[in-house]
Amino acid sequence: MSLLTPLRRLVRRHFGFSRAETNGFAVLLLLLLALLAAPLYLRPALPRYAPAADRRQLDAVAAELAAQRPTTASRFPSSRFPKRPRYAAVEQVALSPFDPNTLDETGWQARGLPHYLAQRLVRYGSAIGGFKAKEQLRKAYGFEEHYARLAPYIQLPDQLPPRTAKTYASRYPARGSDSARFASSRFPRKPKNLAAFDLNTADTTQLMQIRGIGRRMAARVIEHRERLGGFLAVNQTGEIYSLRDAPDLVDSLRKYTFVRAGFEPAPLNINGGTFEDLYPHPYVGKRLARIIVAYRAQHGPFKQAADLRQIRLLDDETYQKLLPYLRF
Repeated sequence: MSLLTPLRRLVRRHFGFSRAETNGFAVLLLLLLALLAAPLYLRPALPRYAPAADRRQLDAVAAELAAQRPTTASRFPSSRFPKRPRYAAVEQVALSPFDPNTLDETGWQARGLPHYLAQRLVRYGSAIGGFKAKEQLRKAYGFEEHYARLAPYIQLPDQLPPRTAKTYASRYPARGSDSARFASSRFPRKPKNLAAFDLNTADTTQLMQIRGIGRRMAARVIEHRERLGGFLAVNQTGEIYSLRDAPDLVDSLRKYTFVRAGFEPAPLNINGGTFEDLYPHPYVGKRLARIIVAYRAQHGPFKQAADLRQIRLLDDETYQKLLPYLRF
């Protein structure tokens, strides 16, 4: 009995193969094992590596590169990067009272300061116009560690003298009277007691006398007045775009301006005006002006103010504002 007989019986019993199938399975298994083992026996033998030749070649390349590499002196010439000069040692002197404004760099070094700090103190003193107190030296960068040693010998007061408050008169010298002094300044002072004036005849100079009203704001008030045809009430200034969020300025205008009783504003030519004539009015605008011109072309001129109520776009609030400016 061969060694494969028990294996054949096991295969036949487990898989239910016939005798011929079992023999074929055994042959196929042997072929698979042979194929797996074939690369181990058929692989060609690799040549043995000898590193000596490669090492010699690498050493030759490294030597050639080292010979071609420039030296540090050739890459960085001394004219481009000069060496820092070495300062000669300064002979030290015995400490005695001295004025720091009379010392140069050598004088500071003779009192134990390094050259860079002595140079810094000389530059600092010339920049501030001379030291006036010890606290200026104490605040100098790098001088803190030398201050306690040299402070008793520095002939300066400890603190700077207190500053004297400059009066307005010293900054703006009077020229004969207070009015001349304020008139010569760049921003003249607003008058405290301002008499009320007519809003419809005022110019920019009068409006600028009110606190908070500048040149631009005064120009906008006058521009709105011209487009409106005249103010019927001071409260109409609150309709100006720049004054809508400034109720304090509107109150100032209400306080110092007035509208003359019986004032007749410039009439708005509702029947003869073109689109360009109507839309600049603050209560008309482009949309309403376009509809007025179209309605007038279709139905004829307006005979009375009530005819404008036929325009649905015109609300009651705008109609009441526009009514005093209409003439038929």
